[in-house]
Amino acid sequence: MRDAGVPATAVDVFTRFYGLLESGRTGMIPEQEVDPLVDVPYLGDLEVDAAAGAQALAVTAVVKLNGGLGTSMGMDRAKSLLPVRGERTFLDLIAAQVLAAREATGARLPLVLMNSFRTREDSLAALAAYPELAVEGVPLDFVQNREPKLRVEDLSPVEWAADPSLEWCPPGHGDLYTALVASGALEALLAAGFRYAAVSNSDNLGATPDARIAGWFAASGAPFAAEVARRTPADRKGGHLVVRRADGRLVLRESAQTPAEDAGAAGDIGRHRFFNTNNLWLDLRALAAELERTGGVLDLPLIRNEKTVDPTDKTSPRVVQIESAMGAAIEVFDGAAVLEVDRSRFLPVKTTNDLLVLRSDVYETDAEHRLVARVGAPLVDLDPEFYATVAAFDARLGQVPSLVEASSLRVRGDWSFGAGVRVVGDGVLAAEGAPGQVPAGATVGPAGVGGADAV
Repeated sequence: MRDAGVPATAVDVFTRFYGLLESGRTGMIPEQEVDPLVDVPYLGDLEVDAAAGAQALAVTAVVKLNGGLGTSMGMDRAKSLLPVRGERTFLDLIAAQVLAAREATGARLPLVLMNSFRTREDSLAALAAYPELAVEGVPLDFVQNREPKLRVEDLSPVEWAADPSLEWCPPGHGDLYTALVASGALEALLAAGFRYAAVSNSDNLGATPDARIAGWFAASGAPFAAEVARRTPADRKGGHLVVRRADGRLVLRESAQTPAEDAGAAGDIGRHRFFNTNNLWLDLRALAAELERTGGVLDLPLIRNEKTVDPTDKTSPRVVQIESAMGAAIEVFDGAAVLEVDRSRFLPVKTTNDLLVLRSDVYETDAEHRLVARVGAPLVDLDPEFYATVAAFDARLGQVPSLVEASSLRVRGDWSFGAGVRVVGDGVLAAEGAPGQVPAGATVGPAGVGGADAV
């Protein structure tokens, strides 16, 4: 890591995690050690003074995690460069949202990306189309650190001659704090007069700048806050906040930290009612003080993630990636807070199922470039054999069907869609008729294709 120019602070963080891994720690959080999170304030019930909100937003920076390549969808570049609304990408819409919020509020609102070594060049090239985004004294981005992937057998750094770049991985988004301080971005933000940071994923277009939340956070005096939302059956496997019985601390429990025998309890949305949206609010002064106190090494829990060295080759050697979650910092800060928000602030794209809904007429874009749902989003389940990658998805669904009348869409087999297709109710396309073409103007319902015959 030193030979590769990784900052000393990041090496120290990796050293701590490696010691935990070597000692047999797994980072698991058993159900018997936690209680459910209850009594969470809801944004819709709060009275936030408009002037106080504007004042807080005026000293807030927007930080977007932009290190992901979208490899699970077959991409080899930043996921944020994927078109999601016509030709507009995630980054296009994020830039437009920030610029619209500036115009509406008068806040400086710098946009700062946390890139990875694989996403930086393309992402900054894309942002060059928005020169007005620049804020004096604040960098447009900082780069996430990197660490070696470790062989499962002996935890030694893996070697992969076919593509040596795959010997390295980012340390999870928990690296946010280390990268902020090691890059100088934290110091630059404070020097430019910014007190708070609103942090979210670049593939979540729901996490727009919000003066009400900024005002609430500033008034709370909390050093750290997490936005949570009510879980639905679709969120059974996601990360959720719990209360550690030993000390009453708020704790983030990710799926990878849940023992197999506790999967049922963790997935009980009646018991654990709130999931982590990964939208966070940071008091930058408090963060700087804590990082100075700890020498830049926050006491975040370990996440042991086992994968193959080449994500596209399941026969390549198995490796351990040491990771941490940025939301896990909630247990580091005394007085950390949570806020329940509407699900409209959580619109991530993790699969092509999500991408289809986001591209469809379920959403429209308002004057401030926010995505507004016209109806409740239908459940989409596309056959992973034919639609898992963006290339395969685009080849079959270049013509996005109307989903505004749909409650669900389940596709099995190889189907392509013509223009003007409508899905009504519980749309089903069965494997028996595939491969096939849903004709232009056809309707897909519970019985399959109607209004025309599949060909």
